[in-house]
Amino acid sequence: MKWPPSFFRTRMVLRHPLLSNLICSSAFANQATPLTPSIGSPARIHKLIAAQSDPLLAKEIFEVASSLRPDLPIRSTSHHSLILKLARAGHFSAALSLLRRLPSPSPALLSSLFLAFSRLRRPDLALSAFRRLLASPSSPPRPKLFRRLLSALAAHSSSLPAALSLLKSCSSFGVPHSVRAHNVLIHAFARAGNVAVAYSLFNRIFTLGLAPDVTTYRILMQALCRKSQVGTASDLFEDMLNKGYVPDSLAYNTLLNSLCRKKRLHEAYKMLCRMKVRGCNPDIIHYNTVIVGLCREGKPLDACKVIEDMPDNGCLPNLVSYTTVIHGLCSRGLYEQAHGYLEVMVGKGLIPHFSAFHALVKGFCSVGKTEEACKVLETMLLKGVAPHVETWDLIVAGICDDDREKLGDYVRKMINEEAWRKSTRITQVGCGLEEYMIRRSRYRTRPRR
Repeated sequence: MKWPPSFFRTRMVLRHPLLSNLICSSAFANQATPLTPSIGSPARIHKLIAAQSDPLLAKEIFEVASSLRPDLPIRSTSHHSLILKLARAGHFSAALSLLRRLPSPSPALLSSLFLAFSRLRRPDLALSAFRRLLASPSSPPRPKLFRRLLSALAAHSSSLPAALSLLKSCSSFGVPHSVRAHNVLIHAFARAGNVAVAYSLFNRIFTLGLAPDVTTYRILMQALCRKSQVGTASDLFEDMLNKGYVPDSLAYNTLLNSLCRKKRLHEAYKMLCRMKVRGCNPDIIHYNTVIVGLCREGKPLDACKVIEDMPDNGCLPNLVSYTTVIHGLCSRGLYEQAHGYLEVMVGKGLIPHFSAFHALVKGFCSVGKTEEACKVLETMLLKGVAPHVETWDLIVAGICDDDREKLGDYVRKMINEEAWRKSTRITQVGCGLEEYMIRRSRYRTRPRR
């Protein structure tokens, strides 16, 4: 006797205890009509398929359910869940085989499939699924689904030519030209370093009678800045303003950062001052970008002016603002002003990184201002910031050269006061003292020539 294929599938799936129980219970419930096999309702089948971690077992459950009851209307969500399970597990042929059975795949399913294929580095399968949709007698693809396909293709440089060809021929399959679809590929080509193609797509938007949006300008400006074409990016920015667009925060920050890196600090500061007039209030990121640029080029006093102007524009300096200025002032030998900003920080409850304290200690010790260095160290310890061993070496060297008795008082204070003791590794300080005293004794006992 020749058994049908459904018999073998049933025997295979019956090994799964949950499904065998489901079939038994369904058969018991339908004992009045024993000739009509059943494995449960569509809801129970969907629940069973969704609960399986093994996609191949879920597929067998689906096949058995379909073969036992061809008249049972299995939910479309069961199809979708199974197709996605197979695709995400890398069973591409099985997933596409099930996809072909659907008369009209939903946009949500295709969108998820495009993403899954792209993540598994198979954008060609996403394109195949889209062509399957075009071949089916359904309505034209939605613009959102088309953009998702472009994103899936654009994530891989090898698929960029196919994505570009699709974009140029989108009207032939019922998808209207849109700025957002162009933005997807402008961003992809810009990220790949092909600014020429990105610029040509930007110009194509005008040719189609459309108008680029703020995102289009920002993407192209970022690409130009990465290529160090800051002048061209600035011209594009001015063109954007002349056409009535209001640049977003990210567009400003892109150009500010590039101007600072190109040492065009006057232009960066000028742009920062005009932001509010042009409809975009500068935030802490914009201010810190300019502050870092000024300090990096040895102009900390100009950075101080920026900090002083910030409260009037509704933005308060943060930890990065003050720390950057402190380092910038110390690099120019302006230790008193740097100390003043440190006290302002601490007064506002902002605790800087130990490197800011260390820069001040090092600076004061280098000019013989040991008292000021000790005050900085006191503040550091009282705020719970543990000094580096090198910081202690600087203090010890400065005090020993000045007054040994003062050094003894200082070390005793460090050992006795609880707040200092918690923040300091006494063993490290002891080793530093011992090494320093040995060096000094060797220096003093060295015979003079």
